[in-house]
Amino acid sequence: MANPDEKPDTTHFGYQTVAADEKASKVRDVFDSVASRYDIMNDLMSAGLHRIWKRYTINQASIKRGNTVLDLAGGTGDLALEFSRRVGAGGHVVLADINAAMLEQGRRRLVDAGVSGNVTIAQVDAQNLPFDDRSFDCISMAFGLRNVTEKDAALASMYRVTKPGGKVMILEFSAPNKAIKPAYDLYSFKVLPTLGRLVADDSDSYQYLAESIRMHPDQETLKSMMETAGFERCRYHNLAAGIVALHIGYRI
Repeated sequence: MANPDEKPDTTHFGYQTVAADEKASKVRDVFDSVASRYDIMNDLMSAGLHRIWKRYTINQASIKRGNTVLDLAGGTGDLALEFSRRVGAGGHVVLADINAAMLEQGRRRLVDAGVSGNVTIAQVDAQNLPFDDRSFDCISMAFGLRNVTEKDAALASMYRVTKPGGKVMILEFSAPNKAIKPAYDLYSFKVLPTLGRLVADDSDSYQYLAESIRMHPDQETLKSMMETAGFERCRYHNLAAGIVALHIGYRI
């Protein structure tokens, strides 16, 4: 009988099957490559819609003055910047990412915006968060979970560091409405790699992006995974006909 606690030897990297212990380095290579043009590419790829999706996430967070917030896979710091304004001087935000190149972009954004005092930058692995139990009122993760090798471990780690009464918010690409899927697939596998080649001189990373979205759990599956991790009152909001979904869960 298989041991349910035994970690799999392989995982997916886009459509490729790779050794589980190799995925993190492959994902790091992708984001090392795109970090300097990450925000520009996001604007081009989504026609600016990613800003609306993130704003919706921030508003749903209902952050209060004095709150503590962990922005996981926070990369270039756009969510962390707004959270820092909302928590005020008495609150604290941790901008966290596993990728140093992305965090450097985030540090620059925060410095340019004059943010100081209530934001800490931390290079962390979402699967094994180095924070005390029950540390955060809110945890956000925007477009990062699909890149994590062991998503169940990441969700369990997030649950551990969420305060009772706190929430986790996962904004991620998901399964779109069937009516738009053919057009969405055409865009994903033809247009995205071309944009990557023209703007970032890197079509492979954006091919991985399109593939990683298809390998990510759909809305109901991710909701179930969050419930298994211990989160309650879990729900999701489809955005852009399900191309993106915001999942929310609470630690009661």
